[in-house]
Amino acid sequence: MQVTETLNEGLKRGYNIVVSAAELDDKVNEKLVEAQPEVEMKGFRKGKVPMALLKKQFGQRLLGEAMQESIDGAMNQHFEDSGERPALQPQVKMTNEDWKEGDDVHVEMSYEALPAIPEVDLKSVELEKLVVKADDAAVEEALGNLAETAQDFKSRRKGSKAKDGDQIVFDFVGKVDGEEFEGGSAEDYPLVLGSNSFIPGFEEQLVGVKAEEEKDVNVTFPEEYGAEHLAGKDAVFTCTVKDVKEPVAAEINDELATKFGAEDLEALKGQISERLEAEYSGASRAVMKRALLDALDVKVSFDLPPSLVDAEAKQIAHQLWHEENPEVEGHDHEEIEPTDEHNKLAERRVRLGLLLAELGQKAEVEVTDAEMTQAIMNQARQYPGQERQFFEFVQQNAQMQQQLRAPIFEDKVIDYIVELAQVADKEVSKDDLQKAVEALEEE
Repeated sequence: MQVTETLNEGLKRGYNIVVSAAELDDKVNEKLVEAQPEVEMKGFRKGKVPMALLKKQFGQRLLGEAMQESIDGAMNQHFEDSGERPALQPQVKMTNEDWKEGDDVHVEMSYEALPAIPEVDLKSVELEKLVVKADDAAVEEALGNLAETAQDFKSRRKGSKAKDGDQIVFDFVGKVDGEEFEGGSAEDYPLVLGSNSFIPGFEEQLVGVKAEEEKDVNVTFPEEYGAEHLAGKDAVFTCTVKDVKEPVAAEINDELATKFGAEDLEALKGQISERLEAEYSGASRAVMKRALLDALDVKVSFDLPPSLVDAEAKQIAHQLWHEENPEVEGHDHEEIEPTDEHNKLAERRVRLGLLLAELGQKAEVEVTDAEMTQAIMNQARQYPGQERQFFEFVQQNAQMQQQLRAPIFEDKVIDYIVELAQVADKEVSKDDLQKAVEALEEE
């Protein structure tokens, strides 16, 4: 077998591979010898079929396998000897298209090699970690928000008009064409105006009603309404208002705490404090991660495989286009041409991706089965009732597994780098941390 280099320009590589007819013949014979003991053929005992007959019967089929194995073997041997890794699957094509049995096989292989990644002194990386404490004011603010979500309602002064957000307690009887219909009546029904609990146009007509007032509400059921016999029909609901109540926040006390699963108010405050600090810590990590990637981007420089940059730029352009055109759900639109900005961002992502992969490999960073299982379970929650099918889909889909594994691997590599870097804590306010996070989103 002969392998001849035809291109070595930057990261681009090209080779001609020649597999001789004799090599192919030898490989076919090897396969026949290996299979002979198990072959049965009419007129011969098992394992006693002559080689010449075996070759006539199976040689043509085995020739294709031998050819593929020889080419794959030559490629693998080349990568093992050269130490190079292709950025994408190498392009391989047979150049003597008029090949016939007994001829040598000529193959052309081309690819872009992954670049050599320079060493980075991770201990020289300087980072700042924003630290925010969950102070009493933040805990009290969170408590107030919880109290609002657990709001109660109390009766307004007699004669007060119902406002949007108020709760009315009323009886109603619905009729279509003068006839009552099933499910169209209720007594002492509590309805928060503006909650959109009823069909469109219903609640708006009850804004301004008073206790002990009777009012007819005229509406039209939507064309796509679930009950076919009501869809598109005009209806009149005779409503008798019994009470008008205004919303009031729940009192901040032990009773409120028990509503949220805590033993008492102090225990609830402790839970809130822990939750807030976990949120602050997560936001702080996101800010520090961006700063780390910025620092690494400055520290390293190496050639990038054009094919990877091009693919990443197209992906970025495509994603941003869909974000700007959310009404387009499919992908059968015209190709989105990447801009210089997209290409610049793609170069950064590819460079940092290759660097993190190299650092992770050298540090023997691995994603455990338990971490993958947890990631799959988290993703499966987005498909309630179909968790099992999603789990099975991921198990059978290598690409989906890689999509779930990649961010876990990246985060673990980031953690590894942070452990080696010089990290200085800096106490800041919650507002300062929020501004830092917003700055990330604007970039």
